[in-house]
Amino acid sequence: MSEARKGPDEADESQYDSGIESLRSLRSLPESTPASGPSDSGSPQPWTQPRGNAKEPQEKEDADGERADSTYGSSSLIEPLPLLGGAEAEDPAPGSPLLPAGALSPQQLEALTYISEEGDTLVHLAVIHEAPAVLLCCLALLPQDVLDIQNNLYQTALHLAVHLDQPGAVRALVLKGASRVLQDRHGDTALHVACQRQHLDCARCLLEGRPEPGRGPPHSLDLQLQNWQGLACLHIATLQRNRPLMELLLQNGADIDVQEGTSGKTALHLAVETQERSLVQFLLQAGARVDARMLNGCTPLHLAAGRGLSSISSTLCEAGADSLLRNVEDETPQDLAEDPFALLPFDDLKISGKPLLCAD
Repeated sequence: MSEARKGPDEADESQYDSGIESLRSLRSLPESTPASGPSDSGSPQPWTQPRGNAKEPQEKEDADGERADSTYGSSSLIEPLPLLGGAEAEDPAPGSPLLPAGALSPQQLEALTYISEEGDTLVHLAVIHEAPAVLLCCLALLPQDVLDIQNNLYQTALHLAVHLDQPGAVRALVLKGASRVLQDRHGDTALHVACQRQHLDCARCLLEGRPEPGRGPPHSLDLQLQNWQGLACLHIATLQRNRPLMELLLQNGADIDVQEGTSGKTALHLAVETQERSLVQFLLQAGARVDARMLNGCTPLHLAAGRGLSSISSTLCEAGADSLLRNVEDETPQDLAEDPFALLPFDDLKISGKPLLCAD
């Protein structure tokens, strides 16, 4: 089997793992015996993709002209393998036995570990083409390492199942021990993808699913793990303004004050930037640090005051935000506010004997 081709934007080979190394052990398998007589050359022939009149896979492009995803242009087998049954087979139950243990010959194992030009395995293709019967068959028969092979875009089958919003496939893959910590070419884990696509059910399967016994130790999820843009899952869910996702992440141990990697913003800073007061209130009630500082020393109140968000500024002040903290440019939120009096930490100011009312 050939090595997977590296992406054009790869900067460091150690940053990625094509997953093909997990199949090197298969090369030591003995040669298979032909099922019906010797071939023309007189030696056993390895399994190859069946010939046929399959059309060339079409590559879809995104707005930048780049191929958007190998999931939609992947090569597929043009004939059903006898091992897997016909296309009309009904979906089996997740725990139903499919084939006796140890029933795979080297030739059948080679067929099940087929890799397309895009680096997709049969597990990837079963997800792409929404074939749960084929997926469950592969999960029952293949070694665990094969489930974590990454295609040319460094996506595992688990990434694709989340991308295509298939919670049943996500649950089945997690049950069989598929890794939830592998990152694609953007540094996204499957959970990052779930937050970006706002697939709540998939996210719940990733967070709450546990591998079955014998499938290795559970892959603990690092909810503070950042993608190549410096964003943890909570940051993405906040930018998507998806409160149910934020609640799910916090319930499962996400750090509410984790800083993103580019400027040090917390989820509360990002909520201010969305200009949604309810999101700010939710994070404050959940325990977010009101005076958390960015790398430049700005607090959420600096951002709210600088953007003229009076209602959010009032909410932060009510939660105890300090309007006199200075950033690295020696500016306080009061210096940035359009109305400096609105951020004064007093409620009994009077001018000419009349109380000063702060606008909400």
